[in-house]
Amino acid sequence: MEFKTALFYAFSAIMVLAATRVITARNPVHAALFLVLSFFSAAGIWMLLEAEFLAIVLVLVYVGAVMVLFLFVVMMLDIDTDKLRENFWGYLPVASFVGVIIVLEMAAVLWRSFLSFDQQAVNAGNIGGTKELGLLIYTKYIYGFEIAAAILLVAIIAAVALTLRKRKDTKHFDPADAVRVKRNDRLKIVKIDPVTNRGAAEAEVKEAP
Repeated sequence: MEFKTALFYAFSAIMVLAATRVITARNPVHAALFLVLSFFSAAGIWMLLEAEFLAIVLVLVYVGAVMVLFLFVVMMLDIDTDKLRENFWGYLPVASFVGVIIVLEMAAVLWRSFLSFDQQAVNAGNIGGTKELGLLIYTKYIYGFEIAAAILLVAIIAAVALTLRKRKDTKHFDPADAVRVKRNDRLKIVKIDPVTNRGAAEAEVKEAP
């Protein structure tokens, strides 16, 4: 076995184990860290395929930005994991059925692709280049690119909406009410009769037996 092939199997095994731990870890922060490990393993596989640009983008964008955002969202949401696990085993049959269907569909697509695969010589210098990648994204895959951008925008709006929910242990105010407030609403002057210490002392003496 060549060293490159051994590295491929090593990265693949680490990525599969990390992806498994993402869905089985009890702590959401640990699950996010395992997802970071799976991204690094995928970047290593891209490097073996001589797609350096894709590997660097995967590390910088997903690990450096998206995963940090995931960690902040997980910490800000303060998810009650115990409540989520209450009926975990009740959803297991349905989840297993859906998972089996997805695996069969992916296997059918990949098996048909392997049967019709025609191996041809490819110029390795163009694989993973920014120019070729940009031409493919903005010509052949423009609709998929725009759909992915719309999905990411919806996900960002949903994350902001979830973090702005009202909680009983924190105080919230409406910025519009704070802008519309007037001077008389902030300060109220009350007039009272002055009371001196001498008058209070004389009153105490008179009341004493």
